[in-house]
Amino acid sequence: MRASDDLSKIFTALGDPTRRALLARLSGGEVSVTDLAEPFDMTMGAVTKHLAILEEAGLIERSRRAQFRPCRLRPDALGVAEAWLGWFRRHHEASFDRLATYLTTLKEDPDDPR
Repeated sequence: MRASDDLSKIFTALGDPTRRALLARLSGGEVSVTDLAEPFDMTMGAVTKHLAILEEAGLIERSRRAQFRPCRLRPDALGVAEAWLGWFRRHHEASFDRLATYLTTLKEDPDDPR
C-alpha cells in the first residue's frame, strides 16, 4: 500500500465523530468491543463497521480470545498523517517568516519596491 493510500484511509477514518470517539475511548488501553459500544446509541453491527474502518486504516488492532474481543489503539499509525501535516506546518511557517521579513522591510523603508 502506498503512503497516500494510507493517508486517505486515516483521514477518512478520522473524519467521522463516532470513530474519533471510539479512538478516544481506546486511548486508555485495551477495551472489548462490547464495552466500546456501550455508550453509543447504535447497533453492535454499526459499531463493528466503524471498527472495521479504523482497523483498515491501521489505527486499531482487534483480536479474539474466546468470547472476549479486545481492541487496542495503534498510535504509531498516526505517524503517516503527522508527517504529512508536519510538512504543511513547516511550509506555512516558512511562508509566514518570509512575510514577516517583508513587512519589516516595508515598515523600515516604505519606498522599497520589493
